[in-house]
Amino acid sequence: MPATALGAFLTARRARLTPGDVGLVSSGTRRVAGLRREEVALLAGVSVDYYTRL
Repeated sequence: MPATALGAFLTARRARLTPGDVGLVSSGTRRVAGLRREEVALLAGVSVDYYTRL
């Protein structure tokens, strides 16, 4: 559960995109809709740990 307004915003935007929307190959079954944290971090050029702290 997002603790901040920024966290809520990022979660909502992640849920609206699919890997195909941003040029990534989808692999495996997804438990939730949208991009995974790792995929967003990769696209943003930041570490997964940093993205998770946001």
